[in-house]
Amino acid sequence: MLRNHRPRVDGPVAGPLRTSVLAALVAAALLLPLTGASAGPVDGRVLERAGVSRVPSASAPPSPDRITLTRCGPELASPDGLEAQTCVLTRGGDTWARVYYRNTTGEPVDADLSLLGPDGRAVRTTCAIDADDAPATCETPRERTRGTVAAYTAVSEFAAGAEGPLLLRSGSNSAHVMGS
Repeated sequence: MLRNHRPRVDGPVAGPLRTSVLAALVAAALLLPLTGASAGPVDGRVLERAGVSRVPSASAPPSPDRITLTRCGPELASPDGLEAQTCVLTRGGDTWARVYYRNTTGEPVDADLSLLGPDGRAVRTTCAIDADDAPATCETPRERTRGTVAAYTAVSEFAAGAEGPLLLRSGSNSAHVMGS
């Protein structure tokens, strides 16, 4: 008899145990790719928290209307407890601004988000920011892209109420452009 040989386990428990182990391995194999899935800017930039994006396969080039170009400024934080990153996004001939933020001040604040385009055009949105400490986003309406994408910038300003002091200003002043 071999030294490390173990007798085969048979009986009423062996079948269900093997089935449970096999089911757990299949579930782990299916869920493992989802743990690394994310959308939005990476490498020190805030990840898009609203959904999951699939990376297009190398065999089928993505159509231009499915690619989102993202130009984001740096992640900023105020001493009062606000964190924000402002971006300009372009997809399929539309351009809009988005700010990723987190409010840890314990108080609700107001945010103004502006998309500044060529020829002095501007789109502005006001967002009421809750004091719930959860990461969230605010976006301007999308508009048809006029001119070059590089001509667009975005600025977000956070204040304690309409007449309160400015707590944080964030802009899309980065030259780094990402495609997703």
